[in-house]
Amino acid sequence: MRTGKGLIEASKSFTREVPTRSWAELLITLLPTGVLLFFLFSSFPIHLGLRILMSVVCGLLYVRLFVIYHDYQHRAILQNSRLATVVMQSIGIYLLAPEAIWKRSHEHHHNNNSKLTIAGIGSYPTITKERFLSLTKKERLLYLVNRHPLTIIFGYLTLFIYWLNVKSLLQSPKRHLDSLLALVLHGIATVCVFYFAGPLTFVLGWFVPFFIAFAMGSYLFYCQHNFPGAQFRENHEWKYDHAAIASTSYMVMNPVMQWFTANIGYHHVHHLNSRIPFYRLQEVAENMPELKNVPTTSWNLFEVIRCFRLKLWDPQQSKMITLSEV
Repeated sequence: MRTGKGLIEASKSFTREVPTRSWAELLITLLPTGVLLFFLFSSFPIHLGLRILMSVVCGLLYVRLFVIYHDYQHRAILQNSRLATVVMQSIGIYLLAPEAIWKRSHEHHHNNNSKLTIAGIGSYPTITKERFLSLTKKERLLYLVNRHPLTIIFGYLTLFIYWLNVKSLLQSPKRHLDSLLALVLHGIATVCVFYFAGPLTFVLGWFVPFFIAFAMGSYLFYCQHNFPGAQFRENHEWKYDHAAIASTSYMVMNPVMQWFTANIGYHHVHHLNSRIPFYRLQEVAENMPELKNVPTTSWNLFEVIRCFRLKLWDPQQSKMITLSEV
């Protein structure tokens, strides 16, 4: 079984992109999204139940669109295309993940996945039990708030509006002018939709799709690195390939959810080599034996609760523990 550089080197044979496939995947995501938004904002007499269904599906399409944008930022697809650059940067602004902050924070996440840190740059903070007990009450509260289920579920406000945009803009305005643009455009659109289209259209055509997409995205990002069996290491003990296989899960999904999430469930493959296009991740998992017997997660409610309850790393037991276990 290959490990280390040998394993990473073997994955490089799957990084070849098929540009026509990349464009096709983008178009079959953008087109139905546009159609749903057209009907959600139209004055056609559509049954409320159907409008709700359309709103939910639109939110799921936002998830897929975000993962495709995320792949572009990893330089896995659609590079060296001016049109792709314009389209993808526009998607980043629309989905409140402007390029400057998203690229920097997410690359930091990949290079520090499963390292013990209280900073939580590009990820959720994770520290040892001993470190937690040494914190002040205020520091403990802030740590727990950052990992709280409501913080994750309300990712629309906490992660995307505040952390990715407001916080980055306040910390470094010149570096994050695209965050200012995203906030201004999103704010203007929010007010205009509510004022001109009315409360119902605002909720179903604007708020719900974003809320669903960002809640799902925040949870996917959380649970695929915070699950029973996940391994964390101090900086001097950390290894890239070990972090990908032992600290990143494969999230089991049905084919429909796998499509809507653009194969991000194969997160361990993505972390081994982020240059692999999303439509080849399953192929890699099936053809590299080292990537088959890995930790798994799912959408099962009880498993979601188990993941949410994990708060701290216990080096003595070599596992994540809950607050009650402290």
